Amino acid sequence: MGLYDYTVYNVIQRNARIQKDRVAWISGDEKISHLEFLKRVDSLAFGLLEAGLKHGDRIGVLSQNCMEYVYLYGAAAKIGAVMLPINWRLQLEEVEYVISDGEPKIFFAGSEFQKLAGEIIPKFDFVKNQYAMGPADGYFAAFNGLMENDGVCPEVEVKTDDPYVIIHTAAVAGRQRGATLSHGNLITADMQCMYMWHLTNEDCHLLMLPLFHIAGLSACLSVMQAGGKNIILPKFDADQALQHIHDDKVSIFVEFPPMLTTLLDRNEELKLDISSLRILGGLDSPETVKRYEELSGGVYWTAYGQSETTGFVALAPYFEKPGSAGLPAYMADVEIVDPQGEFVEPGAPGEIVVRGPMVFKGYWNLDKDNEYTFRDGWHHTGDMGRFDEDGYLWYAGRMPEKELIKPGGENVYPSEVEKVILEHPAVMEAAVIGVPDKQWGEAIKAVCVLKQGESLEESELIEFVAARIARFKKPKHVVFVSELPKAEDGSIDRTKVKEACGQD
Repeated sequence: MGLYDYTVYNVIQRNARIQKDRVAWISGDEKISHLEFLKRVDSLAFGLLEAGLKHGDRIGVLSQNCMEYVYLYGAAAKIGAVMLPINWRLQLEEVEYVISDGEPKIFFAGSEFQKLAGEIIPKFDFVKNQYAMGPADGYFAAFNGLMENDGVCPEVEVKTDDPYVIIHTAAVAGRQRGATLSHGNLITADMQCMYMWHLTNEDCHLLMLPLFHIAGLSACLSVMQAGGKNIILPKFDADQALQHIHDDKVSIFVEFPPMLTTLLDRNEELKLDISSLRILGGLDSPETVKRYEELSGGVYWTAYGQSETTGFVALAPYFEKPGSAGLPAYMADVEIVDPQGEFVEPGAPGEIVVRGPMVFKGYWNLDKDNEYTFRDGWHHTGDMGRFDEDGYLWYAGRMPEKELIKPGGENVYPSEVEKVILEHPAVMEAAVIGVPDKQWGEAIKAVCVLKQGESLEESELIEFVAARIARFKKPKHVVFVSELPKAEDGSIDRTKVKEACGQD
């Protein structure tokens, strides 16, 4: 490690030295101190090196949240390995693509996904070892075997700018892109959250978002960096979440619809104390935010960010400027530019561009995409927005060529869904759009033209799509029309499709 380097592992070391026996992690009935966490991370790091892992090698993980997952993030930080967390909602072919793109040398699968992983991993010679997270079958070795050692892990030179995690984002042109984040990216982004939210070692974060998602990972590491406590849920469960909020005095979590609405509705029956909540971050409706703040006394923060910006680069209390995405974070340079790359005045729309130490290193193995994304010295987000006179950022959606739908916080490109719909033998044309949805914030709607003489039920097409890509990408609504509006060049006019069919 060089004179100016500081990594996520250094954060773990610092906590062990200062926070010592304070609880750092809660998972099920297990409580782990900062000191014990460091010891287990070191043991796993030694085990990974013994298994042949080296600096820069990728660690593939297909699992729900668990302590083993967190240990892997810590051990990877110590030895300079790169985490490759995989969205467990993806279908087999999509998981296979992420693995082929990231080329992990070692692979970990949760018990729910060992069957799926067992079908894929043998296809790739670059995977040298595979381990179970939880109970193991014959193909996957036991995770504990990597940690049961008395070895002393040698020092590995890890730089602040070294890659630390590759998070695959929504598919573009049929392929997902791996946003490569460094130690410095994560530390900077977490410092911003610590500063804006006044996080301390007294804070307790409830992790309900998956560790393959930047929002879940960043919130978790932000509280860890502050010396606080993280509670791990495998996935969202309203009853468990409310019980932890009540029992462990949870002070912060990040959510996507409909999580908060589900919690508040369920608590009308359970009537547990949620007054410990002081910070919630995410995207939700004004009605839900107001209801939360009145019931808890806490503050809801709205925000804007991407995997490529390591999470939030703009944020503010929701009711400070309702409808906005907040103010630029303290270490984020955020601007709006016109199609020629020139800055625009407040009030004028344009593309949101970002620069600063939280901007990702680039897309894994996609040099041409990186050249385009990083043109003119800025990260071009592909998102449209504007600033108002008070400096608040207002998000206005994706640029036409990068239109994105966000059901429940997930990212879905219309072109990816359209490609699958057009594989159905009865469909001649299709346009996929996002429509407002009370439960999920936004839902996917497919507007289709059938081939002459063909018939198709809405439910049939939905299941056809769900069988081929991740289920969160399937349309919630399908409508059949006689024709789709066209632009002058003959392409489908999405604006007119939205005008005609943009309601749920």
